[in-house]
Amino acid sequence: MLANADTNNQAPLISTWHHLDVLWQADQTRIQPGLPYYQLSPTWQMLILGDGSPTRHLQLLTGEPTEVDVIDMSFVGSEQDNAPDLIKAVPGPRLRRQVWLRTTSGQRLAYATSWWEASHVDEYLQNRSLPIWASLSQSRTELFRDIRQVFCGQSEALSKAFDHPGPFWGRYYLFWHDGQPLTLIYEVFSPHLNQYLGPVSSNLQPTQIS
Repeated sequence: MLANADTNNQAPLISTWHHLDVLWQADQTRIQPGLPYYQLSPTWQMLILGDGSPTRHLQLLTGEPTEVDVIDMSFVGSEQDNAPDLIKAVPGPRLRRQVWLRTTSGQRLAYATSWWEASHVDEYLQNRSLPIWASLSQSRTELFRDIRQVFCGQSEALSKAFDHPGPFWGRYYLFWHDGQPLTLIYEVFSPHLNQYLGPVSSNLQPTQIS
């Protein structure tokens, strides 16, 4: 059920979002030159380390429009919300949005959680059922995608949602607009993307991650 995000009424908080139990991670300094191909293949690096729109990339990969299932719009105030510390860059009080990204035919390809300054979210997400890329494109908003961390990990909830045991690759980043942080976004991608991108790595098992 979609929570009412009216900050005046301060609707009840949906207390959970699907973060990974991390097996491996790399910060901005380590990922800037790219990762070894045995760790993450070139095609997967283009998706995860690239600064383009993931919803646009998913559409190009699958040949189907990328649709959004909004599963949560919760007012979280100034709470940490179990988010990365980078959430402090987004002014509070904040609103949390959770979505599934899927093909028109129904295949889930990614999960995303984002945190927005509550007082300005309607300026950028006028139609909250659209992908963020589509919403911001309609308003001609110029953005910089500032990728801060890439990680690999496990999640029981995402294993069920993606119908795959994992591990899963993800990232989080800030969107900047007019020199100010606009939103923090945490994304996890489905291993089913292997059918379009090929294997995630050439020779990587969870026990080899270091």
